[in-house]
Amino acid sequence: MIDLSHVENQIRFVTNFQDLVYTPFQKENNANCWTRDLVGDFSEIVTRIELSGNIAEIDIEELLELELSDFGQLAREVLLNDIKVLKEQGASPILNLIKYYDRDDSYPFFPTDVYSFHVDRSPIATDTFLCTYYGASSEIVPNAEATQKVLVPEIRHELKKLYDGPDEGFESFLSEYFFDLHYQAQPNANIISLGVGHLWRLAVDHPGSEVLPCLHRAPKEKTGESRLLLIC
Repeated sequence: MIDLSHVENQIRFVTNFQDLVYTPFQKENNANCWTRDLVGDFSEIVTRIELSGNIAEIDIEELLELELSDFGQLAREVLLNDIKVLKEQGASPILNLIKYYDRDDSYPFFPTDVYSFHVDRSPIATDTFLCTYYGASSEIVPNAEATQKVLVPEIRHELKKLYDGPDEGFESFLSEYFFDLHYQAQPNANIISLGVGHLWRLAVDHPGSEVLPCLHRAPKEKTGESRLLLIC
């Protein structure tokens, strides 16, 4: 069990997939976690996948073709089952092997890559599901312990330098270029690692949502170690 008593209002723990999917978010709760102690050698799968670039998407056929030990096969069965049950819920899970993500250096004062705390936005009701099976795990931060970057005076001043238009269009500009999705953790904020093996469901910014979207980010990868991540 993950010890997250200091953010117990944000995270709800469940013991099965059905509760993960159907337990509604309420009030401060915008992250649900199916805690699991997985059996299998996921590192074996990582070492058997050829990674020519910084990220590789692993499809089911590639998984099935891998020659694995008994413990490697157990890990593969976990992956195949997670993909199956998520697809049955109408999701489109993607299994990635990640050496690192591309960094965004377009605006040095405001990187908008996945290493920045951000929310996911959708025009329809949906959630984000993710699980780290191997390597550094994703992180979240309580909404009350982070500030939307576009509201930070110094950052807002720099953004206005980029904007060439009437004042009434500035907020639309921030949304169009996704600046409004990004947040910065406050000093002494509780940065929460999502751990390895646990399947998470995070709230998304969408019409009709009754809770705040969950602020999350990719971790800094460990040198020489790739991540095995399922996300949808």
